[in-house]
Amino acid sequence: MTLTLTHNISALFRVRNHFSLFAPIFSLNRNTHTLLPNTVAFMASADVDAKSGFTRPEMYKENLAGTVEAYDRHVFVCYKNHHSWPARLEASKDDPFLKGVGSAFKARKKELSKTKITVCESREDAGLSDGDVLLFPEMIKYRRLNESNADSFFDDVLLGGKPWTAGVQDGLTGSHIFVCAHGSRDVRCGVCGPVLIEKLNEEIELRGLKEQISVLACSHVGGHKYAGNVIVFSPGPDEKITGHWYGYVTPNDVPALLDQHIAKGMVIQKLWRGQMGPATQVANGGDTDTVKQNNVESNNLSSNVNVGGCCQGVNGVSCCQTANFEQNKGIEETTGAHKKQGSETCLKWPALQQHNIITAAGVLGALAAIAVAYRFYRREGL
Repeated sequence: MTLTLTHNISALFRVRNHFSLFAPIFSLNRNTHTLLPNTVAFMASADVDAKSGFTRPEMYKENLAGTVEAYDRHVFVCYKNHHSWPARLEASKDDPFLKGVGSAFKARKKELSKTKITVCESREDAGLSDGDVLLFPEMIKYRRLNESNADSFFDDVLLGGKPWTAGVQDGLTGSHIFVCAHGSRDVRCGVCGPVLIEKLNEEIELRGLKEQISVLACSHVGGHKYAGNVIVFSPGPDEKITGHWYGYVTPNDVPALLDQHIAKGMVIQKLWRGQMGPATQVANGGDTDTVKQNNVESNNLSSNVNVGGCCQGVNGVSCCQTANFEQNKGIEETTGAHKKQGSETCLKWPALQQHNIITAAGVLGALAAIAVAYRFYRREGL
């Protein structure tokens, strides 16, 4: 976006000087008479967020409960990263690894009707390499899956329930969060996923939980229109591993995922889509089957969830949480602003609201400056 002023540019600068508060948002290059890159980036990211991000029109339009049917097992195959994944991983013909694993699954699809298979990123810093396989609820990691031994893995482990002799087996501990960031499949997940991953990692580090909670990008899980899509595998109050699916997740919901779900074992009803495993007990004394009915009947998307204090949760996870966790009805900042957003361990909502007000005022001030300048030009016959 370029703003070219061919005559009497000083008038605009006189107006702009009265709005010095908004200079970071409305920046004009005196030499080229164009908006500076930070302003262009702000406007571009706001446009992307409005179309495909957390402020897109379809957010919160549907009840989420029941959009994922119960299933028994989830298998994550580690391979490369979300930037390199093709749109249709399961139909890849050019990649021998994806083709081999996909063919092995298709040949046994009927027998594995209650098993989901998803690709997740391999990350050296997380101890994950191409060909590693993560099994939930078993909490097992197998190494060295490839196109030549995929058939034996499916037959021995997934169908036979036996140890896999062709691979190395390790145990998994802690909680595991998977975020759909499959941008080549759908731009909504490509926009929302990476922002959520960054925010999750920030909040986890603030709480000192890097050794207890892992966060990985994953491929398409179904329901792009519900992005951000997040799956959380963690021990419930009975120590059994369940996998809860959440939709319409925004960066403002991240503290609740950590402080309510993982630390306390409480299902976040307003974002809940479904789960792996049997129905589990939730905070109100019911189970997730009841949560499903309540969500459909009462539309809990507009309800507020109040939590307070610091908690000692399941599996020894301890988190500090805000006394008033406010339901997000649409993020007011842009996607770029979300990436830069920091937060304290206990969120200070008044300060955040003040920041949002100043930001909004800045945008309005910039528009007002342009309008006033335009009147100067018209008056002088330009």
